[in-house]
Amino acid sequence: MNCTHCTTEVNQNYCPSCGRALKLKRINGHYIVHEIEHILHFEKGILYTVRELLIRPGKNIRQFITDDRSRLVKPVIFIIITSLIYSLINGFFHIEDTYMTYDGAADSSMMSIFAWIQSHYGYANMIMGAFIALCLKLFFRKYPYNFFEILILLCFVMGVGMLIFALFALIQGLLHYELMGIAGMLGFIYCTWSIGQFFDEKKAASYVKALAAYLLGALLFMIAALILGITIDAFIGH
Repeated sequence: MNCTHCTTEVNQNYCPSCGRALKLKRINGHYIVHEIEHILHFEKGILYTVRELLIRPGKNIRQFITDDRSRLVKPVIFIIITSLIYSLINGFFHIEDTYMTYDGAADSSMMSIFAWIQSHYGYANMIMGAFIALCLKLFFRKYPYNFFEILILLCFVMGVGMLIFALFALIQGLLHYELMGIAGMLGFIYCTWSIGQFFDEKKAASYVKALAAYLLGALLFMIAALILGITIDAFIGH
């Protein structure tokens, strides 16, 4: 038989040229369970990735970018999953995010944008990462990492931040203690520590610049949202 993908002659179960299976297994319950296990299993899975990012984030992310990309979960998948976990917990317990509030006209586009940011902080965080990445590229311009590699760094770092928020949101929802302020502080400290460790863990300046870039990036994100809201309101006549 010939491979349906590259037409190479196949005498075994897999194509010797492209590696594609001669016959795909049927999708059933066992397939779904296997895929879930594949995402969550400890070795090279979510739990393994979280452990490595908590213990030595800088070293592991550098290794992912420059040497071995098979040890950790793919960064975009990681931040999507962690943001989804946070959003589900936050939505289930109806926890108000106290670290972002906005007062304005109820029917304004600006109000709608900031309301979306407040209620979808997990996904807004991903957009904010692009602004932080630009600032990090500026502050650490002497290092050989491009904008997209810094985005990968932030996918991992901010993904763990989402898990910190999710954990405290879960505890707050179950025990009814106000903990999201603590979660925000811990998440902020973790992100600053991880970014500084990624660039140069031996230099105190790395952590100072990481802090400054993170704050500036978050500020630019909020300014961009503000400008977008004002522009839309001006265009539609509010």
